[in-house]
This record gives sequence, structure tokens and C-alpha cells, in this order.
Amino acid sequence: MGVVPAPSDSDADADRTGPGSAHWLRVARETADDLATDAVARDQAGKPPFDEVSRLRESGLLTLLVPAGLGGGGADWPTAYAVVREIAAADGAIGQLLGCHYFMSWSARFFTEPALAARLDQRSAAEEWCWGGGLARQEPALALVRDGQGYVLTGRQSFAAGVLVADRLAVRAVRADTGEPLAVAVDPALPGVVIDGDADPFGQRLAAGGSVEFDAVPIAADDVLGSLAADEDVLSPLTALVSPVGRLLSVQLRLGMAEGVLAEAREYSRTGRSLWHPDWPVGSPQDPQVLTVYGELTVLTRSASALADQAREAVHGGLARGDDLGYDEYAEISVLVAMAEAAASRAAQESTARALDIIGARSASSRLGFDRFWRNARTHTLYEPVAHRLRDVGDYFLNGAHPPFVLPV
Repeated sequence: MGVVPAPSDSDADADRTGPGSAHWLRVARETADDLATDAVARDQAGKPPFDEVSRLRESGLLTLLVPAGLGGGGADWPTAYAVVREIAAADGAIGQLLGCHYFMSWSARFFTEPALAARLDQRSAAEEWCWGGGLARQEPALALVRDGQGYVLTGRQSFAAGVLVADRLAVRAVRADTGEPLAVAVDPALPGVVIDGDADPFGQRLAAGGSVEFDAVPIAADDVLGSLAADEDVLSPLTALVSPVGRLLSVQLRLGMAEGVLAEAREYSRTGRSLWHPDWPVGSPQDPQVLTVYGELTVLTRSASALADQAREAVHGGLARGDDLGYDEYAEISVLVAMAEAAASRAAQESTARALDIIGARSASSRLGFDRFWRNARTHTLYEPVAHRLRDVGDYFLNGAHPPFVLPV
């Protein structure tokens, strides 16, 4: 679909044994074009996206972030962000599914020791796992109880993305004896795991979200990835960076939706001229009001995109700093991502809503499917509201307060 330029710095920093960002952006555009051909029909059918995951798997996009030496694509986060945005422009639900996969599959590198993370990466690439789950705090929390050399996981996760199609889940659980929150990897095929697609959302129908019941599920010690404790004496600045890394995926998803609806509305405005009634100029490509709305939404989306690019560069720089990253630097990165979240949220909500006004009454036709953009954007922003992020930005600007450690849903 060609809505996202290749990151300028990614090739220089990527694993040189991988094919490079230009290759992955080309693959993403081809996959997005494929998804766009039947996006309306798939959204209306609302079936679990097994076929869509197969398309991602065949394209190689599922293993994008795994180091090339471990069997993956060897790409970096700027490339992954651009890929998610490209896919989201064609299908917001599949963009969310892919973004969740990248975040959950990468989380082991933040929380566990390198050798175990490498083993997980290698197996994930070899078996082409699709990851789902959620690491955000929830009440009541999942309980992790010591049982011999391993653990037992019990409880219900009320919502987790990608669970209907996932080969592995990453979830948050609390040790019953210490109260420490931990990231845990779970094979959904284990006995005691019951997945329920009960979310029934009006948007993001193909993001494969649902609830998961864990009934005394056996967890090996190696599947406990690491601590999610937010105390600064436990959480290093580099580990804390997992929060803005994940939240920036949400930014790319929202921008993809905004760019996707504007591109589709523009195509309809250009090619549907023969459909315009001569006595009904409102909504036509010559209507000054329509031109003004297109201008406003273009400025809004491009402005949010520029802020997202700054946030992307900051996150990429923070990852490159590694253990040299300080808490003050982390705070600046987190606040910049929060600003990008707010701008992208407004761009997505306004573009997907006002595009319907541009098209006019014809946009009410379910056959055209313009409503899916609004439903998808609105559903996502309900799960990931920006009010708290704006408060964090204000508190940092006014009082210099470091933002809290918040993981995406």
C-alpha cells in the first residue's frame, strides 16, 4: 500500500546477516495488499484469523525480530514498527495481532537471562510460533504457586490479544508466596488451559482476543521469564524500556488505521466520480468542504506521524544504549512515546470518523466497509485510552515526575 517509508537508520543497525529493512518493507506491502483485497469480507465474517496468520507465517513476518543467527529475519524495532503500520493500514485487526506477537515474543529478552531468551527465540523461529497474551496488571491476578521444581498457574485472564490463534502465550502472574509479579510463557495446548473467545467486540474482530482460564496448569521453571516488579531497585532503565517499546506499537497501529482510511477514501473519491449525482455536489471531489476536511486530516495525521518518528528514534537509541541507559533518559523516552500515543489516537479517531462524512451517505453501505476503520480504531482506543498518558506528560512537564511503568494491554 506504500504508506510508510523505510526507516533511514535501520539497515545500519540491523543484523547484517538478515535481508535488511527494505526487503521486509516490501514483504509487508505485498502482504498488506493481499489482506486489503478481502478485508471487508473477512471483517464481516469475523472468524478466528487462522488463514491470516498463515499469510503472515508464509511471508516470514512472524520471525522478523528473531536474530538471523537463530533462524529469524534479523530485523530491528524500527523495521517492525514500519511493518505493523503497513499491515494496519490494510487491516487494523491483523496489525494489532502482529504487533502483539512482536511484543510478546520479544518480552523474554527484557526479562530473562540471555541464554534462555536465545533458546526461546530459536524454537519460536523454527516452529514459527504466533505469540499472544498480555502482561498488563489485572485484578484478580493470576496465581503462580511453587510445585516441586516448577510451578502451577491458576486464575483467569479476562482479556488477552491473539489468544484464539496463539502457539504461545506470555502472561502476568503473581507468586503466591512472595507477591512478586512475573512474566510467564505458557503453551496453550497444556492441560488446564481453556481459551474462550467471549470478547465479541464491535471492532478489531480479527485480533483474536478473548479470555483464558488456567486451571492448575504446570509451568516449568524455564518458562518463568522474569520479574515485572516496578521498583527502581529491581527494574533497570533498560528493562523498563519494554513499556515504551510496547506502547509505540499501539502508536503505529493507530497511525496505520488513520492512513489506511484516508487512502481508501481518497481512492473512492477519485474513482467514484461517475457515481456522483449532478444535483448532489456535497461529497464530490470538487466540494470545497471535502477538500478542507482532507487537508485537515492530512495535517493531523502527518503531524502525529512526525511525532511518532521522534519517539521511534528515541526508543531505538535507548535500546542501543543498553545498560548505559539512565532513569532520566528512560523517562524522556517514555514521555515522548506518551505524546505520540495521544497524537496518534486523535488522528485515528478523527480520520476514521470524518472519512465517513467525506464519502457521505454511501459510506453507510456495509458493502463498502468504511465503517470497519472507525470500529477498529474506536475499539482499540477503548482498550488503550490516552487520558492517563496525557496526565503523565503534564506531570513530567510541570513537576519533572518520571512516568509510571505501564505495560500495554
